[in-house]
Amino acid sequence: MSVLAAFARARATAAPAPDAAAMFAAVPAACALIDRDNRFRAANPAAEAFFGISAAQLRHLTLGDLVQADSALLSIVEQVRAQDVTIAERDLTLESARLSRRGVAVQASPMPEEPGGVMLAFSDWSAARALDRQLNFRHAARSVAGMAAILAHEVKNPLSGIRGAAQLLENSVTEPDRELAVLIREEADRIHALVDRMEMFGEKPVERGAVNIHRVLEHVRRLAQTGFAADMRVTELYDPSLPPVWGNRDQLVQVFLNLVKNAAEAVSDAPEVGEITLTTAYQPGMRVLSPRDGGRVNVPLVVTVRDNGPGIPPDVEKNLFDPFVSTKAGGSGLGLALVAKIVGDHGGLIEVDSREGRTEFRVFLPLFPEETEGPAAGVR
Repeated sequence: MSVLAAFARARATAAPAPDAAAMFAAVPAACALIDRDNRFRAANPAAEAFFGISAAQLRHLTLGDLVQADSALLSIVEQVRAQDVTIAERDLTLESARLSRRGVAVQASPMPEEPGGVMLAFSDWSAARALDRQLNFRHAARSVAGMAAILAHEVKNPLSGIRGAAQLLENSVTEPDRELAVLIREEADRIHALVDRMEMFGEKPVERGAVNIHRVLEHVRRLAQTGFAADMRVTELYDPSLPPVWGNRDQLVQVFLNLVKNAAEAVSDAPEVGEITLTTAYQPGMRVLSPRDGGRVNVPLVVTVRDNGPGIPPDVEKNLFDPFVSTKAGGSGLGLALVAKIVGDHGGLIEVDSREGRTEFRVFLPLFPEETEGPAAGVR
């Protein structure tokens, strides 16, 4: 029996009001009760957080105030009333002047003791999809790790011989042939660099400690604005009260430098002034699979890298973190795959949300467990 069904049964069987109210408030899903006119009658604390509106304010609104007139949610509510059944739907978009939520799952149930009343439960379906993608990222990373080991063993040695021969030829051939020898040497160097990048996918344990994520982001911002993002506006919206991340500083610098560089390349094609926004926040409730023991890890610290570029094509977005997938001409497609692997090795999660004029990469990271703190675990 679902939580909504249990709550509805408690109300239908005349359970004491305080017990029903306590049950309603304790439900972890965002739950709201609407009457026959779609007016909000009640909302639990999770619903207040979901809508960003207090329960008192919601009681002055209707469902139509929060979604568009052609929203599938309104059709679901009418179907629940007409057929007196519980309906579950997922991957909905809720859009209005007051609300903008994508990838929402909803369960709508009739309230037997209130004719026309419907209980709605909302959850973030994108989080479930993100967990599936997390597993896919790890499988892909393992595949690349195996490929890298083969390439390192089978390619690097003969490649060094080719490069050395080309270098010797540069000094003993005519000018037209020298150009060809230089081309061979440069291409050998390019292949060598590609193999080096792939070797970074190897299964090596991550040395982690307490890391101040704001120092990491400030370092990345300075690097960006003295180089590839010199002509762009970089905005920082940080929560200064955040505790340390449990991570590896150098690898986290690599993650966010890669994401900011991608954002800078995206906004270089934007019709307006390029802008990159770095945000940190505390978001409780997100849990992912541990890369070590398969258990669940809380990852409440969220770092967002947002740009105002043209967006990512939908057919590319769903496979964006797979190896060799790239939107850039001449790109290797390993940068974001490596980002996903590093985040996964940290026990974290990365997800992307893109549309024209706005692309967000959200990185969820675990907090430093205070019980592991020791002499060598200072915040870096």
